[in-house]
Amino acid sequence: MIPAITMTETNTNSNSQVDQSAAVPSAAEGQSSGGQKGQQQQEHQQRRGGKGDRRGGRRGDRRGQDRDSEWQERVVQIRRVSKTVKGGKKMSFRAIVVVGNERGQVGVGVGKAGDVIGAVRKGVADGKKHIVRVPLTPNSSIPTLSNGRDGAASVLIRPAAPGTGVIAGGSIRTVLELAGIKNVLAKRLGSKTPLNNARAAMVALASLRTHKQTAKERGISLQQIYS
Repeated sequence: MIPAITMTETNTNSNSQVDQSAAVPSAAEGQSSGGQKGQQQQEHQQRRGGKGDRRGGRRGDRRGQDRDSEWQERVVQIRRVSKTVKGGKKMSFRAIVVVGNERGQVGVGVGKAGDVIGAVRKGVADGKKHIVRVPLTPNSSIPTLSNGRDGAASVLIRPAAPGTGVIAGGSIRTVLELAGIKNVLAKRLGSKTPLNNARAAMVALASLRTHKQTAKERGISLQQIYS
């Protein structure tokens, strides 16, 4: 009976050793699978971070597009012009473009190029370089009467009551509309050239001053201006 007992003990010991040896690989496999999952999660987070950066870049581009979309562009005139060179005449196009946001900012630009699209693009860039701020009243009109002159063209601009509309013609009307003026009276005096009239209107708008600005420049009170 004694040898039988010893045999059972040895068998139980061998079985426990086998069970322990079998349990070790399973734990190692669990660690390896956990490490792979962690690496996959890190890669996924990195990818998401990259997408977030890309989205941020796209949002920045959209903001730039929104800013550009605030400006409106109107072509006043496109003419085919020529320049005499040694070999003959070089033909090109000239575009007069008015740029404005209808909130008190407007500019007039001129562009020349071999094609119409290039001339318009240069005119828009030139117009944005010569932006003029226009003081507007609550009725979308101008505060005072103004007169502008450029070359042989002279333009007279007067404020109007609400509901009058834009009483003007030619390039002057385009300048006033893109400036955001909705009630105004304008008269063209002198030359009929669209470019000179547009520039004369810009001179008239640039010389406008509000009553507060005039009182501050003169060093008097606002009540004295109205009296």
